[in-house]
Amino acid sequence: MKTSFLAHSRTLFTISTLSTLCRRNGAANWLLLVLLPILAACGEPATPEDAAAAPVAEQVTTHEWKMITSWPKNLPALGTAPEEFAQRVARMSNGRLQIRVYGANELVGGLEVFDAVSQGVAEMGHSGAYYWQGKIAATPFFSSIPFGLTGSEQDAWLSFGGGNELWRELYEPFGLIPVRGGNTGTQMFGWFKREINSLEDLQGLKMRIPSLGGEVFRRIGGTPVTMQASDVFNALQTGLLDAAEFVSPYNDLAIGYHEVADYYYYPGWHEPGSTVEAIINQAAFDSLTPDLQEILLAATEAMNQSLHEELIARNNEALRVLVEEHGVQLRRLPDEVLIELKRISEQVIEELAASDPAAARIYESWREFRADVMNYREIAEEAFIEARRLPAD
Repeated sequence: MKTSFLAHSRTLFTISTLSTLCRRNGAANWLLLVLLPILAACGEPATPEDAAAAPVAEQVTTHEWKMITSWPKNLPALGTAPEEFAQRVARMSNGRLQIRVYGANELVGGLEVFDAVSQGVAEMGHSGAYYWQGKIAATPFFSSIPFGLTGSEQDAWLSFGGGNELWRELYEPFGLIPVRGGNTGTQMFGWFKREINSLEDLQGLKMRIPSLGGEVFRRIGGTPVTMQASDVFNALQTGLLDAAEFVSPYNDLAIGYHEVADYYYYPGWHEPGSTVEAIINQAAFDSLTPDLQEILLAATEAMNQSLHEELIARNNEALRVLVEEHGVQLRRLPDEVLIELKRISEQVIEELAASDPAAARIYESWREFRADVMNYREIAEEAFIEARRLPAD
């Protein structure tokens, strides 16, 4: 066995030092004799056999996930937010968790996201909870309720009003973890091929409008249609639809609804602040290390915030382009229409709560939170907005 010059030098120095200490302190010679072989061995490098026996650094595991969405690929905000989310997760995890994003119809249909993630076809989804109302009656509370909560109020209820806990309890039997993945804010009511001046003008209209908003529209005399976003433009163009709601000017301009409908109505009474959900397959989530789980959840929170802020920042400019450059007729719904829509909406919500025990529990939490938050918002934000409109002189 060969040793390096440096190893010999270290050993000899140690032996010499110990020998001197032993002489000064009267240590027994036998102690030196015992320690010398140990010290000499300490200066020798490991043999190939020793190296083979040494522990090997743990191998890094890389996860490759699929994320399916209900939106057309690269649609501003709704479509691009999941892409940015996937990039953020890759950076935060140093490449250990890679997520490939699929638009509607690339892997599954836009209205098949819930079942596909539940069954493990994909590990994640990005969609709207109210699309699954036929499967779980209470899901609209975790998307949007007519005349309900605004975007910031909805976020507050989920985070601090008990909403998140109720949501996760609702999805647990399906092997899913739901989290906030964005908020559209208050939407527009939508696109119409003719003017709406009274309740009579809504009679018989075929409109793309999902969930509880669709039920209210049906009771007021219209015909609601649930349809994935990627199919709406053609349906309007070919006359299968007379009207359609989607989100707000930023998204609607990108899709081009102004090319097939002239009238753009507000306010979006049916979706005052819609949560966009990110759903995670529970088994896939459990397979991740704790740090990757935290990275995933933190990235969804970032997506929730950035998507909402992007729409707030871009909607007004998009609306200006629609009106000034494309000649869109921007109209407010008449008060008589809004009053009747609100009256029917309250009936529909009460009936939903009475139809299902889980919906009843969730409704009670949501209703109490809405009453409290509305009281303060009237004192604070609504009063401020009114004051902001006052003349400066």
